[in-house]
Amino acid sequence: MTQAYINRIATTVPDDDVHNAFVAFADQMLEDPRVQPVFRRMAQRSGIRRRFSVLSPNAANTEFTVNANEFYTRGSFPDTARRMEIFERFAPRLARRTLDKLSLTNTERRGITHVLVTSCTGLYAPGLDFDILDHLNLDTTVERTMIGFMGCYAAINGLKQARHIVRSEPDAKVLMVNLELCTLHLQETQELEQVLSFLVFGDGCAATLISADPTGFAMDSFRAVLLPETRSLITWRIGDAGFDMFLSGKVPGAIGGGLAAAGGEALGPHQPGNIALWGVHPGGKSVLDAVERGLGLASDALAASRQTLECFGNMSSATVMFVLERLMQTAKPGDLGCAMSFGPGLTAETMLFHAA
Repeated sequence: MTQAYINRIATTVPDDDVHNAFVAFADQMLEDPRVQPVFRRMAQRSGIRRRFSVLSPNAANTEFTVNANEFYTRGSFPDTARRMEIFERFAPRLARRTLDKLSLTNTERRGITHVLVTSCTGLYAPGLDFDILDHLNLDTTVERTMIGFMGCYAAINGLKQARHIVRSEPDAKVLMVNLELCTLHLQETQELEQVLSFLVFGDGCAATLISADPTGFAMDSFRAVLLPETRSLITWRIGDAGFDMFLSGKVPGAIGGGLAAAGGEALGPHQPGNIALWGVHPGGKSVLDAVERGLGLASDALAASRQTLECFGNMSSATVMFVLERLMQTAKPGDLGCAMSFGPGLTAETMLFHAA
């Protein structure tokens, strides 16, 4: 059976770092003086230093910028149509920057047979798949697949589909783009738990080339682990004022307990100590702490995930590819790896791989 490889990854974020601006804004939005110090303390402990957005905290509204303070005016937050208008304007720009960074050769462009796109933060049609074809001047016969609304684990599902394609068509070259503009979905609320969920999210994009060429990371196997009685802990629905996320504070505990019980199922024949490369989706500091405890990992095992969280926050489906890009820079041939992302279900999507 043909082996499929993640040949290389490129990642990009928008220009504006909005983390500190958001903390200040959210602190003012929370009107209860008893809640504000709790929020500040949680922000300090978040493990996040920077997050980026297509919305600018300072610039005036122009064709190329949208002022975040005007977009999110208290008492008049934008409706879903306005948020999708911004997604349609800015998502293709971020995708183009990321694709340029992937530096595909002319031969590689001509060889692309499939384009996969994941996103749960925006949609329009004709969509990002057409923008990608146009930007790279790909043949119109390239097969396009959109993987939508799966949340943070969608990239793992995209890689799974790419592996199926390459295994069935050994000459296939798959281009996967994971693009999320999470900051378009801030809600005006006094609920601390909801504001804390907004605290971790940023915008970002990853582009990945997958083929049978034996370079990069070889994708060995995939497994989805559905944690029982957790269906209500993460929800994501389209509302009148953007997409409504509910992220329960019970998620880290459920992940830690679930992995402690089912970790062997997720890792197949491997023991945690045999895995050198951990590409865990940084859903938040508490999530990474829970994974570390649940699998009994060394304190530095999730360094790439913690660095990604610190520098970019949680960018939903794109985030795990940022982590894998970091791991690819230091991996040694033969190193075993495990990628893992969490999302609605509550589901842990895992991929076992090794460095070629």
